[in-house]
Amino acid sequence: MEEKSVAIDGPSGAGKSTLARMAARRFGLIHVDTGALYRCVGLHALRSGVASKDADGVAALLPCIDIEMRHDGAGVQRMYINGSDVTGDIRLPETSIYASDVSALPPVRAFLLDMQKEMANKYNVIMDGRDIGTVVMPCAGLKIFLTAPPEIRAGRRYRELLSGEVETTFDEVLRDIELRDKNDSSRAAAPLTVAGDAVVVDTTRIGLDESFDLLCSIISERLRL
Repeated sequence: MEEKSVAIDGPSGAGKSTLARMAARRFGLIHVDTGALYRCVGLHALRSGVASKDADGVAALLPCIDIEMRHDGAGVQRMYINGSDVTGDIRLPETSIYASDVSALPPVRAFLLDMQKEMANKYNVIMDGRDIGTVVMPCAGLKIFLTAPPEIRAGRRYRELLSGEVETTFDEVLRDIELRDKNDSSRAAAPLTVAGDAVVVDTTRIGLDESFDLLCSIISERLRL
């Protein structure tokens, strides 16, 4: 069903999940935040006391982790690990670093790839992540790459965390963003890159509402939705 689906890629903090969630509600698509899946694996490794770059250790945890993605009545995506709601916990700064590290591990990517592809084949989705247009949904009807400078993205993520009463600093969030950029772009397995047929959308000088309007106009024009 990829011909009516949207793949959104981009670096950490580019607004992919927020805009994808809003667009999914607007066009009646299923929103799939794939970054949340990697965050779940990272959180599970963190809680299990396994180093985030320990490929064998993390791989050994995979058969024992049951990740569920559910959508509530308002269409909001919630994440569960072995039956426990971890939606808030996976957004904490320490989990972000773990998520970035485990996402570079081939066993983890293989573990989650089938889940992502199954959802893309079963539903008309708007799926966001790092390798959606290049690996997960190479035949998506529309591919979009969202981007903005690290400082802009860090500011947005910092305000988001503060609104959720997460204690952190701008400098800490910026370091996290820059580290994730480096890890995501340099990893051997499915690095962050712009698909050749993707529409690049730079949100540096526009806010959330303008970005959403622009995204919706592109989706309407390309997919006739």
